[in-house]
Amino acid sequence: SDHMENIYGYLMKYTNLVTGWQYRFFVLNNDAGLLEYFVNEQSRHLKPRGTLQLAGAVISPSDEDSHTFTVNAASGEQYKLRATDAKERQHWVSRLQICTQHHTEAIGKNNPPLKSRSFSLASQGSASSPGVQRRPSQNAVSFFNVGHHRLPTGKRVPIMQPDHLVDVREMMSQAEGQQRDLIRSIECLPASGNITSLDQDLLMLKATSMATMNCLNDCFHILQLQHASQQKGSLPAAAAISWFEPKISLANHFKNGAAQNFPAEINKPASVREEQSIAEPCQLTREPEEINPDEELEDICDDKEDDLGAVEEQRSVILHLLSQLKLGMDLTRVVLPTFILEKRSLLEMYADFMSHPDLFIAITNGTTPEERMIRFVEYYLTSFHEGRKGAIAKKPYNPIIGETFHCSWRVPKSDGATDAGTQSSAHPPLEPVTLPKDTEDQTELDCYTVKFVAEQVSHHPPVSGFYAECVERKMCVNAHVWTKSKFLGMSIGVTMIGEGLLSLLEHGEEYTFSLPCAYARSILTVPWVELGGKVNINCAKTGYSASINFHTKPFYGGKLHRVTGEVKQNLTNTVVCRVQGEWNSVLEFTYSNGETKNVDLTKLSVTRKRVRPLDKQGPFESRRLWQHVTESLRAGDIDKATEHKRALEERQRNEERLRAETETLWCTKYFLKEGDGWVYHKPLWKTVSAVQPQQTDTN
Repeated sequence: SDHMENIYGYLMKYTNLVTGWQYRFFVLNNDAGLLEYFVNEQSRHLKPRGTLQLAGAVISPSDEDSHTFTVNAASGEQYKLRATDAKERQHWVSRLQICTQHHTEAIGKNNPPLKSRSFSLASQGSASSPGVQRRPSQNAVSFFNVGHHRLPTGKRVPIMQPDHLVDVREMMSQAEGQQRDLIRSIECLPASGNITSLDQDLLMLKATSMATMNCLNDCFHILQLQHASQQKGSLPAAAAISWFEPKISLANHFKNGAAQNFPAEINKPASVREEQSIAEPCQLTREPEEINPDEELEDICDDKEDDLGAVEEQRSVILHLLSQLKLGMDLTRVVLPTFILEKRSLLEMYADFMSHPDLFIAITNGTTPEERMIRFVEYYLTSFHEGRKGAIAKKPYNPIIGETFHCSWRVPKSDGATDAGTQSSAHPPLEPVTLPKDTEDQTELDCYTVKFVAEQVSHHPPVSGFYAECVERKMCVNAHVWTKSKFLGMSIGVTMIGEGLLSLLEHGEEYTFSLPCAYARSILTVPWVELGGKVNINCAKTGYSASINFHTKPFYGGKLHRVTGEVKQNLTNTVVCRVQGEWNSVLEFTYSNGETKNVDLTKLSVTRKRVRPLDKQGPFESRRLWQHVTESLRAGDIDKATEHKRALEERQRNEERLRAETETLWCTKYFLKEGDGWVYHKPLWKTVSAVQPQQTDTN
């Protein structure tokens, strides 16, 4: 109560783009749970210029600077405010958060438990029911059309058999479907009228139904553990525990055994049942699969994310999600709503960073160590622009463990062997390469082939491994990335932990590199992507290194997406190249001889990747695995996309739980753990080094 005093004072309030920031006199009314503001202190006795209800609001310090913070009301209205210094901001934020918490909790305390009230699903309504008072012709059951399902009353047995667990799972699935329908019905109610989506009784009903389903799932898991302990000693080593989770073909993805035929869930779409029970044993092997590039076709998908779509309509859902988060909170285990997803997996996003394969294979064309380092830096900086799909920041699918993605690119040898143009003999410009229109018809002999494979090797922490190689040019790149995301107020930060290694076998050089952090800014308005942080590239053999800084935009002035860097020879500490510009626009390279070169990234040609058709992909390849989610998002059916996404995530959780209970380690398919990193099982440096000694002996 000592912290519940009313406070007042001047703050700067952001009004609009025209008038910008203006001083206003703010008053925190703790008793009423209101934040009010006036033109100045002298007008305090007049009607406030603006008022925000703090119950259910989100108070967030901004990551833009140490003075700014935002107040997001449950109604969707937002105040962007700035204090004179960090101490004053902390004072206001603390008092506002205390007031908000007090009035939010008061809503629940002032309403008696649902079971003691007449408005419930169990009752058919009465004259005193709030639902009946507002709409006498309807009660809660008829309004939401919620049916009741009773478990079959059969003969009790001392130990529940596996088929009985199947029945329980079936009934729980029906209950989960009914609960989702209930939530959807409540959220579809109008914002005003007799019954609204913000009605306190309905909010309590939503929370209670969700808690009930969580409790039932916990109880079902206890039953699974009980039977696991009873049956563990009697199962053969290779047996499939099919009754743990009837929706999942555990033997395939979890134990690499034979497929089991599980009962179909007739109340779910066929596509959802396929996601929850993949029955294709011939393709579900953990043995590495050699992908034939001739089976791959040029990709025709072009899912640009330039439309806010459902994000604009679901702002209240985002506000509710933000209210559950704390600053600095790790978002790895937070399930984000489906409507903020872009239509590709994170593994495919890594492949899209390779969309300029002609520049990639041209690295090894450099005649000196200096030129090769500069070429690698140039290629590195051109990769991020195409890796982003459109201007709107959306999140790629979180890959499930064991998920893979394969693709390749074909580069005509006439373009890969020579440079597109020459501005100077030492530093040819990165001009767009015009590929022949009949590239698709060219044979593999006419083109260099760059092959790519990615695999999700770990779930917690989420680690991806990816590898690309061009055998003809004797070069390959291997990388592993752990994405760690944090909530930063009005933005989300993603740290890319890991390391990449580029090997130029023809020159015996290895280049280590890291990746910048990524930020999703303005998540309540129009979200956009920003890169930030320092990246280092090193070649121990030649002594050349590069330091690249991705600059985040300062609050006042400055440009977006700015990047600066330099390449130097470590032994002499001589800078041989400097770069500046924007990583998604124009880059300017300045060399030690005084020459400069501009690269317009928007005009660089993009080589489309080649991907196998869906019917030839394995069930754990990204596009086939997520195809129903992607199709639903393209059709704008968020509910169906959410259902498919939830089925995949539920399967992954159950498989992970069973591996923990049976103490079974996960076996990766293409990548092997080496120290703190992950390495492709058959990297080019192993196969080439095995051949080279034989060639040397014959000379």
